[in-house]
Amino acid sequence: MATNVRKDALARFDGQTVIVTGAAQGIGAAIAGQLAAQGATVVAVDVNGKGAQEVSARLGHSSFAVAADVGDPDNVASLHAEVMATTGRIDVLVNNAAIVPFTPWDDVDFAEWRRVMRVNLDGVYLMCRASSAHMRQRSYGRIVNIASNTFFAGTPNMAAYVAAKGGVIGFTRALATELGPYGITVNAVSPGLVASEGVMSSPHADAFDFVGALQAMKRRGVPGDIAPAVVFLASEEAGWVTGATLNVDGGHVRH
Repeated sequence: MATNVRKDALARFDGQTVIVTGAAQGIGAAIAGQLAAQGATVVAVDVNGKGAQEVSARLGHSSFAVAADVGDPDNVASLHAEVMATTGRIDVLVNNAAIVPFTPWDDVDFAEWRRVMRVNLDGVYLMCRASSAHMRQRSYGRIVNIASNTFFAGTPNMAAYVAAKGGVIGFTRALATELGPYGITVNAVSPGLVASEGVMSSPHADAFDFVGALQAMKRRGVPGDIAPAVVFLASEEAGWVTGATLNVDGGHVRH
């Protein structure tokens, strides 16, 4: 019996096309890997086209990469046209692409504010708008938006990022209501501090001792800790879950 369950789990995304943005490294790459391992054709999307190609090469023969800037409407339109021409369907969208600045409030001018919003919030809107149009035609879809527990913690030196991620959570709730009648679920996963490549090469790397002391689980989070929650919400089994935000942060904010 256990063997049969395992086979079913490994094949639960067979025949499905899944778009993962920000897939060139870190959490996005981990999500892409777990979805591909369970049968999905993963479209690895990143502004870093070379990195996306390297990830897709590890995922399997049916997966492929697309270089795209999710904050650019023309890029998003071209991305979706390519996906539809290649696979003819979009079953799952994972909005993971984001920039994570560490900027004191006094240094956040309007140009910096818009730079963060363009990717972290506008990009989620543009991707959801384009993907959901195709999902509605088939009366099925899963959208998983990556938020952040900084929204609940009010983390300093990240005002624009926190505002954008708060917008993602609010947008997730509203879009779940709008798209539910079409058989599409919309949920968010809210990670805590994770030892990804981007974090470890930024000032955020200095926060692990402080954050770890606040967590219920006393170790550093890694990208592979986030992916299983995303995979569940992307699956058919999560068909009765929508409009939810799931914290995956080792018990940091306990929301």
